[in-house]
Amino acid sequence: MPKTKLVNLIKPLIEDDGFSDSLIENVRLMKCAKSIPRMPLIYSPGLTIIVQGRKIGYLGDREIHYDSGHYLVQTLPLPFECETFASEDAPLFGVSITIDPALLSELVIDTHEDEIPSSVPYFPMSSVAMSDNMEVAVTRLVEALHDPKTAKIMGQSRLREVIFEALQSSQGSALRALVVNQGRFSQIVHSLKQLHQQLDQEVRVEQLAEEANMSVSSFHYHFKTIVGSSPLQYLKRLRLLKSQMLLNQGFKNVSQISLDVGYKSVHQFSRDYKRYFGVPPTKDKQKESALL
Repeated sequence: MPKTKLVNLIKPLIEDDGFSDSLIENVRLMKCAKSIPRMPLIYSPGLTIIVQGRKIGYLGDREIHYDSGHYLVQTLPLPFECETFASEDAPLFGVSITIDPALLSELVIDTHEDEIPSSVPYFPMSSVAMSDNMEVAVTRLVEALHDPKTAKIMGQSRLREVIFEALQSSQGSALRALVVNQGRFSQIVHSLKQLHQQLDQEVRVEQLAEEANMSVSSFHYHFKTIVGSSPLQYLKRLRLLKSQMLLNQGFKNVSQISLDVGYKSVHQFSRDYKRYFGVPPTKDKQKESALL
């Protein structure tokens, strides 16, 4: 069921489809007035809180459902596919929160939660049930957006409440792993960060495994268990999604972009792009992905 109070709070703050910046840094509002079929995209790390409408994310063999009863916790910018369900009569509304690493570190340290239980499964992307406390915290955050003075003075405090509640959730360990260098999850997190930083460079899985202090077979196993794909599959999807974003910006041609994302052959890049998105890079204008 839609979160009626939150829907009524968000409606007057956003007119057009897509993401809208708010009066509070790292907080954006979302609206989408039509269903969007399954398509590849990438989210920035953070929380995606749906108050009306619903989405299904597809990551490897996992289906991740999030709607007004659940929110998405994402600790890394993972390439995945997403399907959106909405209409003119019942638009999707939501809140997108980018997690500031400094704020997250402060909360983890202040709560003395520096141990990550190995018995609890957690992932870089997961749907979490909306608790009563989280709903209250999100409501207080959105209420602050209606008054510039409240947003300026209390905005970061309200944002802290929401992040704090996410840390208390079943996937709080995944968030703490970004701060606490402990366990296999943290090692894979470090490897993923390396892949994002070295997108245009040649990547050797053997080197990633060595730096993660694992054998190649163990690294492959833990990487696929956590991320949902092999390291090279992940890197390929990441490069293609990054290239789509660069193409839509319109500042560079296909040859320049293929080099920027690590392809040595523009022909191979074009083939992979068409296979992944269904259209060649010269014709792709996937502006709808900005709505997701």
